[in-house]
Amino acid sequence: MDAKEVSTRIHSLQKALADKQPASVIITMLETLKKDVVPTEELLRTTKAGIVVSKQKANPNKEVAKLASEIVQKWKQIVQGGHKKKLAAPAGSSPPKSNSPAPANEAKSFKGDVSKRRWESEKVDTARTGTPSRDACIGLIYNGLAFMCDESSTNVMIKAMEVEQAAFDTYKGDNPEYRSKLRSLFQNLKAKDNRELGPKVMSGEIPASRFVVMSHEDLKSSSRKAEDAKLQKDNMKKAQVPMAEKSISDALKCGKCGQKKVSYSQAQTRSADEPMTTFCECTVCGNRWKVFH
Repeated sequence: MDAKEVSTRIHSLQKALADKQPASVIITMLETLKKDVVPTEELLRTTKAGIVVSKQKANPNKEVAKLASEIVQKWKQIVQGGHKKKLAAPAGSSPPKSNSPAPANEAKSFKGDVSKRRWESEKVDTARTGTPSRDACIGLIYNGLAFMCDESSTNVMIKAMEVEQAAFDTYKGDNPEYRSKLRSLFQNLKAKDNRELGPKVMSGEIPASRFVVMSHEDLKSSSRKAEDAKLQKDNMKKAQVPMAEKSISDALKCGKCGQKKVSYSQAQTRSADEPMTTFCECTVCGNRWKVFH
């Protein structure tokens, strides 16, 4: 995990804390930092990760406080160990090879068939809120976000929890509107012709708070929006085609109702040397007919 991603995770953690999200969300975020961050003194200084995590040692939730203490202790040992190796290395020698996992994207990549990803097959724990119906919704969004995605299960779960929490807050609890919206979002995430939606949500380009209020139109892919815009433009052009001007005549009589309130227009439907055809419509009963002169 590079400095940019660590900064993003720390920012997400701070936002979750400010929004007073459930302890389960905070714990999942901290577990990701503990597992994936390979700390250096410079990394911790530039991202302020050490400061933010250290503050959680005083968190009222005992699990959060304990996990924060473990992370700080782990990072401290790694950084101090790096200093000792540096001092022990002879001048001009190459730096020792580290057996620690590289902070590259492989550490967070999913290995397998991304088209068949589900929390059930990945044995992901979705019991995060204490409410079975909400946990089921977290699993639903997880499956939508994981489809065709190579992010780790942990990263997908964090985002799924953010989306569910945002929906729960926006729609004022676990109710039909909340569940209907999450089902709709799942269907859009799984749509094969909208493969840009999931990555935008996972990257934060579409924040969870915005994602849960997006309309059907907003959720469409760029290509679908372009197709709809073209269709609308074509329809407008057709609507703007000038129609033959109609006139009202009391000399023409409707053969159906006998009234003499008839509108008519003329057009050349036969060869140019023949008379025009008159199209008639009774304004009383709607009867239509043609008159060939």
